[in-house]
Amino acid sequence: MNAMTPTTSMMIPDHDPGHIPVMREEVLAALAPHNGEVYVDGTFGGGGYACAVLAAASCHVWGIDRDPDAIARGEALSTLLGVAPDGAPRLRMLHGGFGAMGDMLRDADVASVDGVMLDLGVSSFQIDEAERGFSFRADGPLDMRMGKAGRSAADIVNTAPESELADIFHHYGEERHARRVARAVVEARTSASLTTTLQLATVIRSVVRADRSGIDPATRSFQGLRIAVNDELGEIERGLTQALDLLAPGGRLVVVAFHSLEDRIVKRVMAAAAGQESGMSRHDPRSMLRGNVKPQFRLAFRKPMQPSDEECRRNPRARSAKLRALLRLSSDDTNTSSHTEHRTNVGVRSVASSDKGTT
Repeated sequence: MNAMTPTTSMMIPDHDPGHIPVMREEVLAALAPHNGEVYVDGTFGGGGYACAVLAAASCHVWGIDRDPDAIARGEALSTLLGVAPDGAPRLRMLHGGFGAMGDMLRDADVASVDGVMLDLGVSSFQIDEAERGFSFRADGPLDMRMGKAGRSAADIVNTAPESELADIFHHYGEERHARRVARAVVEARTSASLTTTLQLATVIRSVVRADRSGIDPATRSFQGLRIAVNDELGEIERGLTQALDLLAPGGRLVVVAFHSLEDRIVKRVMAAAAGQESGMSRHDPRSMLRGNVKPQFRLAFRKPMQPSDEECRRNPRARSAKLRALLRLSSDDTNTSSHTEHRTNVGVRSVASSDKGTT
């Protein structure tokens, strides 16, 4: 069935998602919505991707988000969208992390879906709301919890040993001066607890100089702390695994990542699913066995897509984005070449597949 051209009855009610999602048209083209299909927006945020999908075809979308504010936005939008001809809401919301999407959907009696889209990292809503404590550009409580529950950034900063802080800043933030930053934080908290974003940023800036890139010295350490607070890399691993299990034959997984740590995981998981792991070795018998197993997936395109120059001018936050997509093969497809590249009619550039990426 071909994707349906939106009609007046299918158009989305006036809805301002607050922020236009990065590479929206490219995500839509890679997902290729079809009538009657079921999709998952695992990082709902403001609903930008979900709205684009619902406007492109007569289909259903399950929105997932761990942020209760995003769930409230989605439920309000669901009311506006109404129900499909089969009587079910066009948009339904599930509160939780996308790493548990399989369990949540099974609890909702959904065994498989036709597409999953993920927009990794922190949302623009969270960055722009100072009270959420994600950004050092406006003072706010040192929180950073996407789900508003669990250990906060302040809890980690004020209680974690220096060695743990250094590991967080180094491994998750890719901060070259991680030990120096950790030492300064521990020293600063002996006088008074660090409870605001400005306090922490001031401490970091006192020991890390701005580099030629113009990136604020606090950027990498804040990134590392945010990833640790929300277990973002673990969530990505779990979410990708569950997405692969959920996809029906012909289903599509589309992921937008924004820095090297995220993209490295996505690249590895997708390559493994498509049977494009490292070559066979006579020293590892398991690799010989893998070579005889036909993959159930193929890469939609070999190199990740990146946003156009025009989009980067409109939205500087898009500059580091990389889009990767994976297709689940049907039984007929597995009997043919599994490495045929799927082409989309999207006028974007590709970047080299590399474990190095901008952050």
